[in-house]
Amino acid sequence: MKLQSSYMGIQVDSPIIVSACTLSSKIDNIIQMEDNGAGAVVMFSLFEEQIKKEEARLNSVVSRTSNSFAEALDYFPDLEEFNMGSDDYLEHIRKAKERVNIPIIGSLNGITLEGWIDYSKKMEQAGADGIEVNIFFIPGDINMASPEVEHRYLNIIHAVKHAVKIPVAVKLNPYFSAMGNMASRMKHAGADALVLFNRFYQPDFDITELIIKTDLHYSEAWEIRLPLLWIALLYGRVKLSLAATTGVQSAIEVIKYILAGADVVMTASSLYKNGIGYLKTMNKELQEWMYMMGFDTIEAFKGCMSQQHISNPTAFERANYIKILDAVR
Repeated sequence: MKLQSSYMGIQVDSPIIVSACTLSSKIDNIIQMEDNGAGAVVMFSLFEEQIKKEEARLNSVVSRTSNSFAEALDYFPDLEEFNMGSDDYLEHIRKAKERVNIPIIGSLNGITLEGWIDYSKKMEQAGADGIEVNIFFIPGDINMASPEVEHRYLNIIHAVKHAVKIPVAVKLNPYFSAMGNMASRMKHAGADALVLFNRFYQPDFDITELIIKTDLHYSEAWEIRLPLLWIALLYGRVKLSLAATTGVQSAIEVIKYILAGADVVMTASSLYKNGIGYLKTMNKELQEWMYMMGFDTIEAFKGCMSQQHISNPTAFERANYIKILDAVR
């Protein structure tokens, strides 16, 4: 069974990719990822705050996106606390490229247009095979209208794509009011791929200490349903590579995402829970399922459960919604 796939023009030997996470901060881990069958590795994100100590501008961004909670400032650690600046990050990409043969994709989270452009160029120069722009932006300013939010994304994509020659993926959130139209506009802005979806780390309250809790919970398998829906809707309708992320705990989620139309499936939580060696298990189980179902290649079943051939996907989803409600009576 052949597991090869293509992601925004990059050939990968497996559709299972390691998503941006701290595991890639060690070269030995990246080598282990390759040894266990990862198709590619998305590096942990480089945050512009790590490099540019422009506190006035950063404070302006914080004030517009933190809903005025004083405690929310805790989400933005002191700049001195970051332990890897741009030079170290770029050197990390170079070392990874020297030690492994699988594609290495840089991940960038900027705050200024200049930062997006500058660090994208530097990642390309360091040898990255592609760039994932992780636009982590919560429009907490109630005066900010939807078009302004959308243009922010499109401007970043346009700027980065015109700054580099390597492919650019956009990791976006699921909260746009017209996701299909926004995906098409991102394509026109220059995006080569969409990563569905960015999983915002949402706060919780400690009702005893009266503080905001920022503890991290790994994704669960049930969380695949929203990205599964949109990948199935977008496949064949927008000429973009589609990457699935969130909720990938086993080969089962990988298979479902590919059936919907994903070119690659990204995971991190499963590796934190089961170890990097679990990549080999997921690839093995994917191959076993393909053999059982009579599929020789990923292309043979990719998108076969998408909705590109349905004339009215909205009506289709409504019908399924009604069926679900009927089932719980």
